[in-house]
Order: sequence, then C-alpha cells, then structure tokens
Amino acid sequence: MHKLVVLYPKPADPDHFRDYYVANHLPLVAQMPGLLAYRYSFDVAAAPGQTSYFAIFEADFADAAAMTASRESPQGQQVAADVANYATGGAVVIHYPVQDGVV
Repeated sequence: MHKLVVLYPKPADPDHFRDYYVANHLPLVAQMPGLLAYRYSFDVAAAPGQTSYFAIFEADFADAAAMTASRESPQGQQVAADVANYATGGAVVIHYPVQDGVV
C-alpha cells in the first residue's frame, strides 16, 4: 500500500476551509481513479513546541504507480487545482510506501 498525506497549516478563514473542504473538495477527491480509501480530520494536535496543523488528509493507493497515475489524471489535476480555493495557509504533501509492523 502507498499513502498520500496532506498537512494543512491554519488558513485565514477556518470556517470557509471546513465548509468548502467537505462540500466541494472531498467530492472531487472521491472521484480520483485508484483511490482505495481516504480519511481526514480538523482536530489535529501536536506535541508542545512542535508545529501544529489545522487539518490532515490521508489517502490509500495500491502502490506508488497507482498514486502517481491518480494524481496525474484529469480528476487528480482538478483536485490539485482546487486546493487554492480553501487552503490559504498552503499545504504540505508527503507520500510513502506503508510498511506493516509486528505486534
């Protein structure tokens, strides 16, 4: 599995961010090809002294190739272009292959 994570610093208008994100952005995300699942939260905490974020998003793809194809698709490009409509604080995008742990 390959995970895509987006960290959002605090926007200029938090209410607009929440409303737009849920009503407009996430429906676009749901149309991305190859997307297996996604999760998000507006309740992000950080350890004392560390940078905090306003929101987090994570998406699961079968592998890096599936994620890349999804992001380069017309739907993925539409999602990327839409970020400017709500994320006035910017966005930090990271991705990585997921390794299973042993309990």
